[in-house]
Amino acid sequence: MPGRRQEKTGVVLSNRMQKTVVVKVVRRVKDPLYKRYVTKTSTFHAHDEQNRCSTGDKVRIQETRPLSRLKRWRVVEILSNKGAEKGTA
Repeated sequence: MPGRRQEKTGVVLSNRMQKTVVVKVVRRVKDPLYKRYVTKTSTFHAHDEQNRCSTGDKVRIQETRPLSRLKRWRVVEILSNKGAEKGTA
């Protein structure tokens, strides 16, 4: 469908910037020659308006208009708070 924005699920690697998080997305693809599954990772810079994400959180990001030189994604929701659990332990 035209106009539909992509959504991806990943883990927050870094939240050191203001209102920005770096998200690692893992996907498994089948090798065309050897027919084995290979794990590929990509990193995306995503906009986090309230600075709610912390390192280790599982988040869902959505494609959006360019917000800066690297940011083309925004955090839609936090699926699990691994970062908060580490800080309290």
